[in-house]
Parts: sequence; structure tokens; C-alpha cells
Amino acid sequence: QVQLVESGGGSVQAGGSLNLSCVASGYMYSNVYMGWFRQAPGKEREGVASIHVIGGSINYADSVKGRFTISLDKAKNTVYLQMNSLKPEDSAMYYCAVDRGMAIHPGGTYYRSEDFWGQGTQVTVSS
Repeated sequence: QVQLVESGGGSVQAGGSLNLSCVASGYMYSNVYMGWFRQAPGKEREGVASIHVIGGSINYADSVKGRFTISLDKAKNTVYLQMNSLKPEDSAMYYCAVDRGMAIHPGGTYYRSEDFWGQGTQVTVSS
């Protein structure tokens, strides 16, 4: 059974930085994507960033491009999201995911082949 444990969230002022981590375990396939998603109260969940574990291809939503960086430590089965220049509109619960199929579109819509979510980590950015 897939387990996803996110951490690193917190409260920061606008312009600040946070580094999220997600340890993934229990998935059977090596040819997978790992990604970050977020959901603010009253809004749809949106895709933030994804990375292919083998090929290394990366995609970002336009809203975070240039400010957020996704990276991977394969030895630790851990995906990171370095978030810089945070804005109040980045406030949300952040979730990671690991899937055989994943696509994050520039506008934040996304496709996932699976539908399992971890517990998430809260990010709050004050102005």
C-alpha cells in the first residue's frame, strides 16, 4: 500500500521561503511520476509541479514557475518542493503524489492515474 508523508509546511510572511518534503513508500513501479498539488479552502485542488523519477522531466503550473523548484532524492524516495518568494495566494494544504501517469497543465489542472492522497502539509503565507 502506498504511503505518502508530507512535511515542512508552516506560516511565513510574503516573500519568505519554505521547503516541503514527501517520503513515499509502498509503490510497486519504478517508472513513476512524483508531484505536488495544493488545495485552498473553497477552491479546487490544483497541480503545482511534477517530476519523472527516471527521465527527470519536470513540469510546473504557471502560477509557481520561477518561484518553486521540485527535486528528487531517489535513494531516500523523497520529493522536495522548494518554495521561494511566497505569496498569500500560495496558502493552501499541499499534497504529494506518486503515479504511473501524471500531467500538470500550465493552468494548474492535472491528470493522475491513481487517486491516493497523503495527509498533506499546511502552508500559510501572510501579507
